[in-house]
Amino acid sequence: MKKERLLTKSRFKLGHECPAKLFYTSKKDQYADQNLEDSFLLALAEGGFQVGELAKLYFPGGHDIRSLGYEESLKETNELLKLNKVTIYEAAVRSDDLFIRVDILVKNGKKIDLIEVKAKSIDDPDEPEFLNKKGNVTPKWEPYLIDIAFQKHVTSKAFPDYRINGFLMLADKSAKCPTDGLNQKFLIVTDKTGRKSVKVSENITKKDLDPQILSMIDVNDICEIFYSGHYGNNSNLSFKNYVSMLSENYKNDKKISAPVTGQCKNCEFQTTEKDEKNGLKSGKKECWKEQLRWKDSDFNDPTILDIWDFRKKDDLIAQGKIKIKDVTIEDISPENDDKPGISRTERQWIQIEKIKNRDNSYYIDSKNLKREMDSWTYPLHFIDFETTMTAIPFNRGRHPYEGIAFQYSHHVIHKNGTVEHAGQYLNTERGVFPSYDFLRNLKKELSADNGSIFRYSNHENTYLNMIYNQLRSETSKIADKKELLEFIKSITHSTKESTEEWLGDRDMIDLWVLVKRYYYDPATNGSNSIKFVLPAILNSSEFLQKKYSKPIYGAVNGIKSHNFRDWSWIKKENGKVTDPYKLLPKMFSDVSEKDMETLLSEESEIRDGGAALTAYAKMQFEEMSDYERGEIGKALLKYCELDTMAMVMIYEGWKDLVNKRPS
Repeated sequence: MKKERLLTKSRFKLGHECPAKLFYTSKKDQYADQNLEDSFLLALAEGGFQVGELAKLYFPGGHDIRSLGYEESLKETNELLKLNKVTIYEAAVRSDDLFIRVDILVKNGKKIDLIEVKAKSIDDPDEPEFLNKKGNVTPKWEPYLIDIAFQKHVTSKAFPDYRINGFLMLADKSAKCPTDGLNQKFLIVTDKTGRKSVKVSENITKKDLDPQILSMIDVNDICEIFYSGHYGNNSNLSFKNYVSMLSENYKNDKKISAPVTGQCKNCEFQTTEKDEKNGLKSGKKECWKEQLRWKDSDFNDPTILDIWDFRKKDDLIAQGKIKIKDVTIEDISPENDDKPGISRTERQWIQIEKIKNRDNSYYIDSKNLKREMDSWTYPLHFIDFETTMTAIPFNRGRHPYEGIAFQYSHHVIHKNGTVEHAGQYLNTERGVFPSYDFLRNLKKELSADNGSIFRYSNHENTYLNMIYNQLRSETSKIADKKELLEFIKSITHSTKESTEEWLGDRDMIDLWVLVKRYYYDPATNGSNSIKFVLPAILNSSEFLQKKYSKPIYGAVNGIKSHNFRDWSWIKKENGKVTDPYKLLPKMFSDVSEKDMETLLSEESEIRDGGAALTAYAKMQFEEMSDYERGEIGKALLKYCELDTMAMVMIYEGWKDLVNKRPS
């Protein structure tokens, strides 16, 4: 029997992002989909499972609808709704071809409350920043708020004689966890069929649940804003008619035309080379062919969506300028910003010129880069952190989504050019807040000299500032608190959110900033991610290719490594250096190759170290053997070591390129 095509809340949200996507979704045998195949990984990394189960405990005595099928779940729900008072978890509601599952439904007489639970945090539940100064819903919150507006719409249609109220339940960052170990009372278990679920500890107490760390926020007024709006390509449909239009087209498997916009860059329905070899089609290409009348050959031309940090995409699209070859210097207006190196707009124009001229050579500002390098103090230290934020804190007194630093890697380059993996840290113990131990180890490694310290992007500075604030507000006695605070201030600068200002004597140098100011390689396709910059510089530096094609990494008389033995970083395929990250072992045995690539990509649904924080979450919350835990730990150490070794190779590559192009 053919499954009914019902517009669920996830499909509504997808259609609201772009109505054309409704045609491509759930057709994995026809169209490529770059989102995670295993949605469990996303919920695990974001804490969605644990938050959902904790929310149920705030509404005790409810009935859990476990049936997955439409008819069975509806039948169970409707039977329970015959009661005057009832609480239902995962309640099923249908009206015509609209179908939703409500996280928590509370019925009391003729009133129904819908509670949508999100693994998202809010700073102040009493004054949620859902609206901007003009009274419009902010882009940040729109996906979550229109979700509950859709649920309220469907439930109102299904039960017109009832008063329906909508609520969001979010992690309250101002709340403090009432007990130790609450986080570990929600573990992931796998049944015989392979289906995963959350096992809630039988030892949950009243103390664990008071005060609550999740807050319920009334969003009925916000729903009315959506209901009074206009939607569709021409903004001529009411909310009700908009939903009906999406539902009707999805039911009949009819594609809804959608205009080309800058958001097409992030479309998940586009293909990789591997997808095309496997016979999968690109939804994005189909849309563009329809809207722009493009042929297959047109897709060989780079588009304005590839321009780095370009904020006028939609303006140029409106002018009919899609291909980079049509972009003029007036469209970019490159201007010098009176700082060393190239400005943002100058960098954009370099990228465009190289594409127009089919120039694949790298750009390097040898003069300014050399000046920077000459100012550095040896030995040079390269560090990288892996971190996470858990929705339910590990310890009493800590806040939801309070940062945790659980891993670092540390490479050193000495003045004579010797490279070594000088140290590392990884905490995988369940339910432990590791950040202070992490910091002590880092301090020990970096305090032996006054060498320059390097990071890649803002992450490390942000997290050290966060740990600084955690230490300052710490109520328990920490013998070395003062020394740790002074150490943080010595190697960082204060952020905009800091209540005090400082600039450390050894403030970390950001290689990411140096990439943007002094170096551009067309092979990065405009990206400044280390995972794009590393392969680019490996392909342009003969020095790096010669040095690292030999198995010297982790060799007895080679480069010291904590996790590799006799390793070669340079492997070539079709004359190109293979991305070193693709040479590493698989991090998980139960994750598909496609999902692993998604977790490692900079476009991952799980941002900022998706693979590492997913691995950490699995070790914290999944039942696994000591062997499995050990293998994931080994993989984490190798991935993080490559992150700092990548920084080393970028430095060595630059030194080689600067010497080749003396000022």
